[in-house]
Amino acid sequence: MRPSNSKPQSPFNTKLILICVSVLLFVFLIITTSSSFSKPQPSPISESHITNAADPVDEPQSSEPTPVACPSLPSTPTCTKTPPSLANALIHYATTNITPQQTLKEISVSARVLEKKSPCNFLVFGLGRDSLMWTSLNHGGRTVFLEEDKAWIEQIKGEIPSLESYHVEYVTRVHQADGLMERGMKEECKVVGDPRFSKCELALKGFPNEIYDVEWDLIMVDAPTGFHDEAPGRMNAIYTAGLMARNREQGETDVFVHDVDRVVEDKFSKAFLCEGYLREQQGRLRHFNIPSHKARSDRPFCP
Repeated sequence: MRPSNSKPQSPFNTKLILICVSVLLFVFLIITTSSSFSKPQPSPISESHITNAADPVDEPQSSEPTPVACPSLPSTPTCTKTPPSLANALIHYATTNITPQQTLKEISVSARVLEKKSPCNFLVFGLGRDSLMWTSLNHGGRTVFLEEDKAWIEQIKGEIPSLESYHVEYVTRVHQADGLMERGMKEECKVVGDPRFSKCELALKGFPNEIYDVEWDLIMVDAPTGFHDEAPGRMNAIYTAGLMARNREQGETDVFVHDVDRVVEDKFSKAFLCEGYLREQQGRLRHFNIPSHKARSDRPFCP
């Protein structure tokens, strides 16, 4: 037992120590917590943040290009109407079992040229089941048909009233082809000019004036009838197509002749459209490309 004269220990020191320890712990907790909140937390950066940042200077510059977001589709898609000529052609050929006389390969020759030149001026000798097709392939341009048979014109117009066609007359006959070829070799038939004022017997002068006043970019000779001796034949049509092509102010005209397996179409296309201007033959169709002769007066009738 202790002696009765020793000094007893004060509880104040113990409380002071406990208070100091508590304060230190509290301060430590505050420091630890504040440091954890002050650290930048990694977060995904959206494309909208990249493109819409208020202060782009603060953004770190990257050497790699920023990916561009694909544009979203419009909520309301625009509606473009099918051109009337194309719509009519689709309906017409979908509801008939009559097909054009030219084969797919033959049609493709003219279609490739139309793809490059349309909308353009397209003159067609002949009116037939393929006329709506040619008009549609030349959407936005002018396609005109010249036909010898009045009754046929009325029938086709009744079915397809939108086609532009004119009745024309031919006075020649297939059995006259040899004599016409001989006379076509004369100098007056090599003079380039308006067919209406030509002295060449082969030049067709009875068309409506507007046919002569237009510079035709394409000419298709698929008429008149030429499969028997008393038929008009295509002698004059082939010559006149070549004369129109040469008589344009500048540029060139693509001329197509169908049924070149026949004697008249074969000989007259080679003689008056010229083998030097022949670009392609597919089946019974020949394609000639004839430049303006008015732009170069020294150009020979055939190269």
